[in-house]
Amino acid sequence: MVLTPVADLLGPSDVRTLAESLGTAPTKKWGQNFVVDAGTVRRIVRIAGVEAGDHVVEVGPGLGSLTLALLEAGAWVTAVEIDPLLAAALPQTAAARAPEGSERLAVIGQDALEVRELPGAGPEAGPPAALVANLPYNVSVPVILHFLETFPALQRVLVMVQAEVADRLAAPPGSRTYGIPSAKAAWYCDVRRAGDVGRAVFWPVPRVDSALVLMERRDPPSTTATREEVFAVIDAAFAQRRKALRGALASLAGSSARSEQALLSAGISPLTRGEQLGIEDFTRIAEAMAALD
Repeated sequence: MVLTPVADLLGPSDVRTLAESLGTAPTKKWGQNFVVDAGTVRRIVRIAGVEAGDHVVEVGPGLGSLTLALLEAGAWVTAVEIDPLLAAALPQTAAARAPEGSERLAVIGQDALEVRELPGAGPEAGPPAALVANLPYNVSVPVILHFLETFPALQRVLVMVQAEVADRLAAPPGSRTYGIPSAKAAWYCDVRRAGDVGRAVFWPVPRVDSALVLMERRDPPSTTATREEVFAVIDAAFAQRRKALRGALASLAGSSARSEQALLSAGISPLTRGEQLGIEDFTRIAEAMAALD
C-alpha cells in the first residue's frame, strides 16, 4: 500500500519565496545551504530508516525542507536552530505545509554545540533515537561527536556533510583519509558512507560535493581508560600524523622513553604511525599510559 504524502514539501521556488517573505537569505556565518529538492529529503528520511512514531533530532533545519519530510514520515521532530529568525518561523511553516504533523514538532533556538538537553516534541515521543540532519559544513564533526556523547539514547545518525568529511568519518585505519574524526567516530559507532548528493539540490549551490553518512551506535571498546584519555591519545597521535608514535605521544606521556614504554606494554611498535591504528589500539595505549603513573 502506497501512502499519500501528507506534507507540501519545499521546492526551489518555495524556498526562495519563503526566504524572501522572512527577509532572509543563506549566510556563510552559519554555513547555510538550503535543500531545494523534495526527492533528496525523502531519500534522507528513507536511508535513515525513520518510521512513524520515531523521535528524531534535527540540527540546522533552516527553512524546513528536511523537517517537513520527517514530519511526513510520521516522526516526532526536535529541531535545533541557531538562527533566531528561522527558529521562530519553522513552526509556522510546519503548520502551513504539514498541518497533520505540526504538533509533533518542537524547536530549540540554540547553538547545537551548547545543547545539553532535548526536552522532546511531546510526552509520547520519548528521548530521540536518531539524529537526521543537513549539517553546516564548518561544524559537522564537532556537532556529531557532541550529540553522540551527550545523548546516549541516539542509536543512529544520518547526516549530509561535505563529501571530504564523509570520507574522513567513514575511513578505515591505514587509508589516506583516516584521522581524528574517523577514530573518534569509531568509539561510538559503525560508520559508512550512504550515498552522494549533487550540488544542484542546494541554494546557494556549494563549491564542494556532499555525501550522506550513516552511523549506527555500538558499545564503545571495553576498557579501564576513560573516553577523555583515549581521545587525548588520538589527538596526540594525529597532531603530527607523519611522526612515529614514540615521538608523537612523547608530550602526552612525559617523554619519548615513557611513550615507548606504554606502546610496548600495549603491544604496539613505537615506530607505528597513528593512521595505522584502530580504536581498540588507541584504547590499549591509553590504558598503558594510565598505568605509567
